[in-house]
Amino acid sequence: MGLNIKRVFTERNLKVKDVAEKMGITPIGLSQHINGKPSVKVLENIAEAIGCDVIDFFEPKEKTEPSMKVQFTCPCCGKMYDIEIREHPQQPKEQSEGE
Repeated sequence: MGLNIKRVFTERNLKVKDVAEKMGITPIGLSQHINGKPSVKVLENIAEAIGCDVIDFFEPKEKTEPSMKVQFTCPCCGKMYDIEIREHPQQPKEQSEGE
């Protein structure tokens, strides 16, 4: 999981100056925490000041879709191709009017 406090600020249209004021610290101090490696206590203080949970500052790493690689030989020219087949989430089945 990656720490991304800036994303939460952007999503909530927050300004460092305003949050720093709520926390009783300088905007420069808050900016250093945001861009550095803040302690758990600092994360808790930022979360409290903006009204969110600490977990909101973390993003899961990109999920990789399950895939399978196969080789395919063209029946016309005989050239071999490597093909990656990715699994896609199934779409929910639509219910008919009678259900």
